[in-house]
Amino acid sequence: MARAIFPHQGGKDSAAGDSCDPASAGARTTSRGGTPPMAAGLARSAPPVQQEPASGAGIGSRAVHVRRRPSPRALLLALAVFALLCGLNAALLLLGTWAPVTGQDPAAHGIVMVGGFLGGVIALERAQALAHQDPRHLWAYLAPLLLVLGGVTVAIAGPLSGAGALGKVVMVEGSLLTTLIYIALWDRAQLTLLAPQMLSGVALTAALLLSLRFETSALLPLLAAFLVITIASERAELAQLTMGPRAVSTLLFFSVFLTLAAGAALLWPAVGRRVCGAGLLGIAAWLAWRDVPRRLIHATGLPRYMAWALLGGYVWLAIAGVVWLASAGLPGTPLYDAAVHCIFIGFAFTMIMAHAPIVFPAVISLPVPYQPFMYVPVALLNAGLLLRVIADVALGQGTVWIVSGVVSVLAILTFLATIITTVIAGPRGGRK
Repeated sequence: MARAIFPHQGGKDSAAGDSCDPASAGARTTSRGGTPPMAAGLARSAPPVQQEPASGAGIGSRAVHVRRRPSPRALLLALAVFALLCGLNAALLLLGTWAPVTGQDPAAHGIVMVGGFLGGVIALERAQALAHQDPRHLWAYLAPLLLVLGGVTVAIAGPLSGAGALGKVVMVEGSLLTTLIYIALWDRAQLTLLAPQMLSGVALTAALLLSLRFETSALLPLLAAFLVITIASERAELAQLTMGPRAVSTLLFFSVFLTLAAGAALLWPAVGRRVCGAGLLGIAAWLAWRDVPRRLIHATGLPRYMAWALLGGYVWLAIAGVVWLASAGLPGTPLYDAAVHCIFIGFAFTMIMAHAPIVFPAVISLPVPYQPFMYVPVALLNAGLLLRVIADVALGQGTVWIVSGVVSVLAILTFLATIITTVIAGPRGGRK
């Protein structure tokens, strides 16, 4: 989507022209005075930055120096983090362990984490992609605001209350606006890569709308389709030069397949989830083979950190695909919990941790230099999830299962603390 935000001559939707490889695309846009695209399609609306050449093509491993005055977008990100904390509190209640707030309805956990936090953060990136230096599209920032506010309302009031229902309606409105953002981006530049992202917006909107009637557990295939298609689209966008000329068409095929399978899972849960599992496994295998991280695990600094984190996320997505394909992972079965957390924790949150040093500077306009300590929350997240899967498969939801969930929560909190302290330390705190 580089041309959607940074138009240049030529209108064909080719792999070479559309690549968002940081080394090539960044050099191209910087030379014209624009803002270089960041990893995973985020950071498209950051202020002008000074860059060093990337040592890992497709990863986004370059030094980013931004102003020391935070963007107003940081307020939206802070609100999204609050939604995340609400979701984590509900997670602790579901585990049956201590939680800071005991009066919360733990049933809010899933919809708040996916729709409120993850949906809000993704919508924030889309909004800045559209509205940066274009005041006509400032309306786009309503999308993340509504998603996050709706999620927080559901978290506080409970998903079954009247206020909770209102919060879900607000989230639906935010999701609809996110889809309108994609349409506006398409109007700016008709790129095939936008089609899968539109499908992801449709999946999220459908899931949030149906949450007014159905439990979150029944909507997980749609929510998974939203996240997986979004992340896969951003990886394909960033690394088209290395993923080959058929990257976009392959992505579009998987996106349509997964969206249709998620819809079928509403009517025929056992069959539909198995088909979804095949789609997840296919996407994971494609990304692991064609994306660049496997070729950069022997690099140093940020490229190596991102490569290991991304590969770990692909492994967890593949495991979820295998579980759904083999067993459907229906609610109430032993593998339901394992598959869900492989997708939404092992895959989604690992992607966030992987791209944090280059995503967050674009959102908050403050540097987040790479730190070796960033490996710690990633390691904790993977260790906690591995322990959870072992417990789900062999031990049951006893003490080990509870400990694994607490470790995952601590991993996310450690990640947040790491980002905050790194921002406070500034560029001088970075390490190569």
